[in-house]
Formats: sequence, C-alpha cells, structure tokens
Amino acid sequence: MSTNLIRYANGWGVVRGNDVLPLPGNYNSLARVLADGVTAARSLLADPQATRIPLADVSPLNPLPGVRVYCQGANYRSHMIESGMDPDRAFNMLFTKSTASLSGPDDDIVTPSHVRLLDYEVELGIVIGKPITEPVTVTAANLAEYVGAFVVANDVSARDVQLPQGQWYKGKSYRTFCPIGPYLCVPELHELARWSELRLTLSVNGDKRQDSLAGDMVFKPADTLTEFSQLETFDVGDVILTGTPGGVALQPPKMFAQKIAGLLPEDKKWSLFVKNQATSSAYLKPGDQVVASIRTDDAALDLGTQHNTVR
Repeated sequence: MSTNLIRYANGWGVVRGNDVLPLPGNYNSLARVLADGVTAARSLLADPQATRIPLADVSPLNPLPGVRVYCQGANYRSHMIESGMDPDRAFNMLFTKSTASLSGPDDDIVTPSHVRLLDYEVELGIVIGKPITEPVTVTAANLAEYVGAFVVANDVSARDVQLPQGQWYKGKSYRTFCPIGPYLCVPELHELARWSELRLTLSVNGDKRQDSLAGDMVFKPADTLTEFSQLETFDVGDVILTGTPGGVALQPPKMFAQKIAGLLPEDKKWSLFVKNQATSSAYLKPGDQVVASIRTDDAALDLGTQHNTVR
C-alpha cells in the first residue's frame, strides 16, 4: 500500500484514513523524508496506538520547499490535438518553472495585475528519488530507482505572457503559479507500474474541465527521465511535471484565422489573439475555486486534492 506523507506546521506526518500520524524527529531534507521518513511512516501505519490528529485539522504545506521544477510541454495527446499540434511529434518539449512559483495545495493563486489570460493545467509530478549526476538509461525495470514519489501539481500559466512574448518560463513562473501537494505519495514497487492508471481531474467552480488518465502521455516517465539526464543534474526532491490533459482554457484560433493573422505585423497579430481569447469565460478570474486531484479509479493510489482560490 502506498504511503502518503504530508508536511504541515508541526513537521511531517503520514496519512492513515482520516488521521495524520506525526513523524517523530526533524527531517531537514527531502532525501531524509524519502528515506528515513518513509521507514518511520510505515512503522507508524502498523501501530494502532500511534498518536493521531484529525486530517481535517491539518493545513497542508508545500511538500517540496526549495526544489527545482522541470516540465514537459504538450505531452498528452488530447492536449496536443486541442492545441492544433501533431500528436505524433517526434520531440519532447522540455522547460522549467521557477522555484518561487511553488505554493501550498490550498494556497491562493494570485493573478499579476497585467495578466488577462490566466489558465490552469493539472499535472502529475514525478519527485526524483535518487541523485542523477550523469546520463542514465531509465526503463520500466529500473524506474523505481529514480521515482521517489508522485505529487499533484497545477502548472498555472499566463497565456498572454507565455505566447505573445514566447516566454514559457516567464509566463509560468510568477509566485503561486505552481500549487503542489497535498501528499507525497510514495508507491510500493508493484504500484509504481500503475502510474498510467492515475486519473487527473480539475474543476473550476464545480465545472469539470480536465479528466484523463496519465496513460495518455506521449513521452512516458522512463523516456523523459532518460532524456532529461542528458541535460541536467538532479537532486533528491526535484520534480518533473509531466504535462497536462486536454481541457485547458486556451483554445487556438481556427486554421483560417491563423492564416489571416499570419499576414499581420507581430504586434497586431498578438493583440488580436489576446483580445479574442479574452472573450472566453474559461480563463480563471478572481473568486474562482479550482479543485485538482490525481488518483487511480480504485483509490489504491491517491495523491490528494488541491483547493485553490484565484485572486
């Protein structure tokens, strides 16, 4: 059975049903949490006399403070198709978000004053479980060596910065633009192979916008870890966001409109893009309630649920 770790004001705990069992000791690094913390958590889960506090009384914090955030773009077939991209694209789109964008699973999403097109993207986060300091070949057989945990993430995006300016990092890295958690879900070895059965859902004000299985990914976790290892050195706790399913607010113009826009000067083209996109009610606005979760349909793996208010 997977182990769900939670970080809160008093330290770390492990979730058992509707309770949190506080972990004894001080865990000052994610490497310790994913090693000694998991061992301690599993002992507590087997102890019926363990100290417990109601889960409802705990305010979860960002479980990955200070880590580096790596991302895959347009990695679900459904999202690629709705974006007008070739779902059989031959390359993996890789980029980063700022560490400052990380926030808690129940924190507000703060809209910068100049942003008009605020979008959501529920994503499965893969938490690195061992240092990667050189190119490695990751396969289904050794994936468990490199995956320390799974986590829910929301890759919040300012589309009117990301696209007109060609600034993916800038458009996705404002503070609060990466709610993460609530749980670090540490799967058992046999459960790790079920990553493709994880269902990603996101709703806005009760309206379900995204609903897809992780198996819709084009570039799978093992392949992505292999490729990223050629480019980057990873520490334990660093996280890779693996893309989002279809259902985001952004919808590309029809092909005819794109051809007409291609004849315009760049500033006019993007001004028209923002104006047309701003007519959509799907973009986030102050007061919206965003709920995102990831779990298997039988709930054997449950990464928890985020509740964020836009302001």
